Amino acid sequence: MPRKIDYEAKYKAMSAYEDMLRESGVQWIAGIDEAGRGPLAGPVVAAAVILDPKQPVYGVDDSKKLSPKRRAALKLEIEQKAIAIGVGIVDVETIDRINILQATKQAMREAIAKLSPAPEHLLLDAVTLEDLNIKQQAIIKGDALSVSIAAASIIAKETRDDMMRAYDQLYPQYGFASHKGYGTKAHIEAIRTYGALPIHRRSFLTKIL
Repeated sequence: MPRKIDYEAKYKAMSAYEDMLRESGVQWIAGIDEAGRGPLAGPVVAAAVILDPKQPVYGVDDSKKLSPKRRAALKLEIEQKAIAIGVGIVDVETIDRINILQATKQAMREAIAKLSPAPEHLLLDAVTLEDLNIKQQAIIKGDALSVSIAAASIIAKETRDDMMRAYDQLYPQYGFASHKGYGTKAHIEAIRTYGALPIHRRSFLTKIL
């Protein structure tokens, strides 16, 4: 029998970074994460989330560990309870032009700029934004260690997955609804059979085709 997860205890454990900051007087803490650094197609999406400590969202975790159904439900709950949410989207043309790391950072900056109130401190999943005049902390595997980053990872992934499902309606032969643009065997075969689309990252395709 699978062990029952104590979501309240896990949420408390994953709030350690946020609690420490609030104890030092910081009020607006934003978690930042992205989705879509690795795929061959589609944009990179970043989200910034300021959670309300009075309205916990039990069950948040690294989005990759959650089932699609659970992730979608948590996205709705985060949207209902969070103090602020910002989303940044950077297209494939920009990814090809400035590279995926810089495009990811641009998406993060766009997401942060959309937050109101403006954050006083950023918690990021293993990324540092050098050109922002906001205190920040990069946390390795932060989406599994910080509720704010975990919430951002859920918003980012669900937002991007929705976009890829929409692309699947436009280009059904490529299978975007199932692989979300990642380099699966079926996706690579579809590219070889039907050719590259405008939403494919040319800088990524040169490595596999």
